[in-house]
Amino acid sequence: MAKGEDRSVRTFGCEAILFDLDGVLVDSTAVVVRTWRDWARDRGLDAERILEIAHGRPAAETVRLFAPHLDADSEARELERMEAENLDCVLEVDGARELLSALPADGWTVVTSGTRALASKRMEHVGLRLPERFVSADDVENGKPHPEAYLRGAEILGVHPEACVVVEDAPSGVSSARSAGMRVVAVATTYRQDDLGEADAVATSLTKIRAIPRSESRTGSGPRFELGVTG
Repeated sequence: MAKGEDRSVRTFGCEAILFDLDGVLVDSTAVVVRTWRDWARDRGLDAERILEIAHGRPAAETVRLFAPHLDADSEARELERMEAENLDCVLEVDGARELLSALPADGWTVVTSGTRALASKRMEHVGLRLPERFVSADDVENGKPHPEAYLRGAEILGVHPEACVVVEDAPSGVSSARSAGMRVVAVATTYRQDDLGEADAVATSLTKIRAIPRSESRTGSGPRFELGVTG
């Protein structure tokens, strides 16, 4: 190993990269926290308990867990409306633009627990390129940590699950991807590294992750990309 070479770098060969959105490519933490707190306060619920698990899960599922007496789909639409009114609080995550720019359109997608409309608005607001097709809460019956969303992501990209690498920030998303048979690189932006132990590697930020195209061939002769992760 050459002098000065980083011994902590890990590489993952893959055919496609699947990104979670919130906490990975965009920072929506402030608006999400404020929205859940306002919503919980108005309904007499414990916001802090809700926030412990809400990140990375479909809003309707969180509502069902904490307020089974309410119409979960109606409440989820109200939560989405509240979040969509606060796009000014949504920021681009450092490194997101550079990472996406290294990937061809058919080599990546976004798998989010939010709706397609909200995901599109957030990415457009911060100026990030949109994937050709999203996988969102609109497209699945079972949200994260169920594997359905990530399996759907592999399907729309036309690759086997084991040939995918997922970039996630939440334990529920990491569990979803692992259950789908995918390797996972977690970014410790929303949760502590200790909470992301199920991931294959954990980076302190997205700037520590690099995608290196290796081949345009999809014949199975070798990995199309290498994802390099520095701790």
